[in-house]
Amino acid sequence: MMKDSVDTILLQWLQARPDLDCSSMGVVGRVRRTSEQWKKNMERVFKLHQLSSIEFDILATLRRSQTALTPTELYQTLMLSSGVMSTRIESLVQRGLLQRLASEEDRRSCRVELTEEGITLIDLVVVEHIQNMESMLSPLNHKERDQLAELLRKLSQ
Repeated sequence: MMKDSVDTILLQWLQARPDLDCSSMGVVGRVRRTSEQWKKNMERVFKLHQLSSIEFDILATLRRSQTALTPTELYQTLMLSSGVMSTRIESLVQRGLLQRLASEEDRRSCRVELTEEGITLIDLVVVEHIQNMESMLSPLNHKERDQLAELLRKLSQ
């Protein structure tokens, strides 16, 4: 069995408090450490293209939706505040990656969509993102990936 730094922490707790079952600490600690490392790995890819993870999420959401969305639809999908969304949309519009479409029904409202430049960029970045995630998951075979996905699905409900 492979040992990691969490095993050392668990051993220390076993010695300090043998009356406690700290096995949950091992699971949660490993998930947190893995999450933090994966976040850094993913942000590295986004930064190569001058994108933050939020900007990637906005572009990716619009790309997979294949339609223009309102800022409200975007911030609800991405669980961001409206202020953060407005700032990011403005930045992406200024960079030529998004364009605003005025609403014909409500002059106060608009929808945003990817420009051709935005589509080209997100199509490139999403390929690199998938390759990066494949690398991050490379220690697992397909059966293990499926098991992990199912376990995480169960925990997130």
